[in-house]
Amino acid sequence: MQHERVLVLDFGGQYNQLIARRVRDLKVYCDLKPCDMTVEEIKTYDPIGIIFTGGPNSVNGEGAPRVPEELFALGIPVLGICYGAQLISRLLGGKVEHAETSEYGKREFTFVKDSPLSEGIPQTSVCWMSHTDRVSALPAGFEVLARTQSCPYTVFGEQNRKIYGVQFHPEVVHSEYGNRLLENFLYKVCGAHGDWTMKGFVEEQVQKIKARAGDKKVLCAMSGGVDSAVAATLVHRAVGKNLICVFVDHGLHRKNEPEEVMQTFRDGLGMNLVKADAAELFLSKLKGVSDPEQKRKIIGEEFIRVFEKEAKKIGAVDFLVQGTIYPDVIESGKGKSAVIKSHHNVGGLPDVVDFQDIIEPLRDLFKDEVRRVGTELGLADSIVWRQPCPGPALAIRIMGEVTKEKLETLRDADFIFRDEVAKAGLQREIWQYFAVVTDCKTVGVQGDFRTYENVIALRAVTSVDAMTADWARIPFDVLERVSTRITNEVKHANKIVYDITSKPPSTIEWE
Repeated sequence: MQHERVLVLDFGGQYNQLIARRVRDLKVYCDLKPCDMTVEEIKTYDPIGIIFTGGPNSVNGEGAPRVPEELFALGIPVLGICYGAQLISRLLGGKVEHAETSEYGKREFTFVKDSPLSEGIPQTSVCWMSHTDRVSALPAGFEVLARTQSCPYTVFGEQNRKIYGVQFHPEVVHSEYGNRLLENFLYKVCGAHGDWTMKGFVEEQVQKIKARAGDKKVLCAMSGGVDSAVAATLVHRAVGKNLICVFVDHGLHRKNEPEEVMQTFRDGLGMNLVKADAAELFLSKLKGVSDPEQKRKIIGEEFIRVFEKEAKKIGAVDFLVQGTIYPDVIESGKGKSAVIKSHHNVGGLPDVVDFQDIIEPLRDLFKDEVRRVGTELGLADSIVWRQPCPGPALAIRIMGEVTKEKLETLRDADFIFRDEVAKAGLQREIWQYFAVVTDCKTVGVQGDFRTYENVIALRAVTSVDAMTADWARIPFDVLERVSTRITNEVKHANKIVYDITSKPPSTIEWE
């Protein structure tokens, strides 16, 4: 089935993936593609509408990204956002100038003329601005639809040709009715019907995988993370016992995760799931190693060796399942082509498996869509909403050498942190949250005794795409409960600190 599609042309802005996600949330399929697509490529894509994203450049700058003017003659509705709006004006004969007053943050704007974009939106509402240039004169045939006090062309359009520009960012939550404006563009201007649902996606993928794989043998490296879990479950629904999953237990997982993986997928869903116990092997290889990059390298290499050993027992397979998702495709291939993503903690996995082709059932989905597919497939929230974890797992959340003692301390501290966040109902509001065993020890007092134990750091961030992140404002009473429980219940921990650094300048992980 061919879905109706919207084309989002990427001009390099920070919210570009968010625009695509908002469109899909409104039940219209879209792809984020480079802005240098040719007119012929656009025709082949056959979109019902085109959205130009924001971007960091000035449309007047030398070498600023453009689109061919012929695009506007295709009869396809166009919505330009921020830089995209300025580009529409510039290309069609209007003017864009450096603003005397830059606009950043929340601003009130007022619709001065009715249009399909304004349906269901109050005449005055709040939007989110982020620009230094602005449109100073509209192209012939265009009219102003909304303005702020300092931005005379906040929304403008040529309604007969269905070409619109908005200076603000409707995709961010700070724009009060931004989602409604996007919905109006999709349904009132582009004529969308809204045929993109996760239920439909599951049904289509199962049929596609059945038709492609038939009764052939399929192999999957099951990490227990959201992407591999959902990908494996989707393929299992299509091919049943012909799917063989290998779960490498390297001993670096979070508390109870190996047991939960086996119970959920082997015992619960009846998957053909093989567990390779390699905890002692990995610990021995990590002995004496403190450098995080060396830890990553060792874990990646050992994972390949362990997986290769298990794969040889299975023999040649026809297909290899990978949990590639859409952001991987965008970031590695800039949306142009498929770039095979190695398993997140297996550097060169495809090289050690004898297979014919790759099945990537989630490659068109954003992370939030993957979670919805998991729910549609009947997976428990504990799997679907599992916290992201780096490939080397807890090894790089332990600063310095990885030991059994530190692993147990971290597992228990991390479990308590996650447990209290969930009890407070914050687990879906915070992008990522975890504990770290630092390489610092401090003096403490427990009862009548002096202690000299580990400092545990807590890290929690809010984010849209993990490219930038802000530290989460967890209520003090929640942090107090976490601190009290860790210092009372966890061995070798006597001080708790909370990381309040954003990304940038920091990163989300500590190592």
